[in-house]
Amino acid sequence: MVSGNKSKAARSSRTAVVSQKSTPWGLIAAVLVVVLFAGAVFGYAFLRNQQNQAKSEALAPFTPTAQNQDPSAQIPGVVVQKYPGGQHIAPNVQVAYTHSPPFGGAHDNSWAACNGVVYPNPVRSENLVHSLEHGAVWIAYNPDQVTGDALESLRSKVENQPYTVMSPYPGLDQSVSLQSWGHQLKVSDASDARIDQFIAALRLNQYMYPEPGASCNEIGPGGFSQDNPPPFAPAPAPGTPGTQPETSAGAGVTPDGGS
Repeated sequence: MVSGNKSKAARSSRTAVVSQKSTPWGLIAAVLVVVLFAGAVFGYAFLRNQQNQAKSEALAPFTPTAQNQDPSAQIPGVVVQKYPGGQHIAPNVQVAYTHSPPFGGAHDNSWAACNGVVYPNPVRSENLVHSLEHGAVWIAYNPDQVTGDALESLRSKVENQPYTVMSPYPGLDQSVSLQSWGHQLKVSDASDARIDQFIAALRLNQYMYPEPGASCNEIGPGGFSQDNPPPFAPAPAPGTPGTQPETSAGAGVTPDGGS
């Protein structure tokens, strides 16, 4: 016969087992994952904010002002040449440019679409020079030298950025060449800090291009087609019969009417 004490002890043991609650490890793990994820998100956002702030501070000296109208003068390697604006040519005419890539002078009557456009193939220079006249920065690159991460780095500076355009340029004598109206900078490395400085100093710099307020949007039917642009052709030598000189004596500005 089981004694009363033993029976009481057994009941107490069963009660303890029944009343003992299991630890909710699954819930704890889920909460921990959420906390870690939130921390990572906020940490990344904080880091990006710090990086953007540091970049803005670094580029502040290259912001145009009335007192500092051409901040690109502070950038080593920038070539500057004055060009008259408004010298338009027909679509079947080539300009005998003296620089490669060109960064001013006579140009096609239609500008190349230049609001954050990255052209996969080389584009006719005469159209891109007109984009420069409207305040755009054109990033040209040597497709034999700039690929992979370097190409993506350049692309990130252009996509979704107004008055910025990019295209390959066959035979370019450096890896990357930046053009704005009357200004050019060639660099051998797509990560060169001067690229951002050039863009900050000259994109839409109202003091440095002939037609403030002019558009960089695609013209539309009958004009330059962003999806089917006229192809690149090397510039003919100056003096080649049937070509247009880079500049013509007495040429004046014929504005596009802000269109």
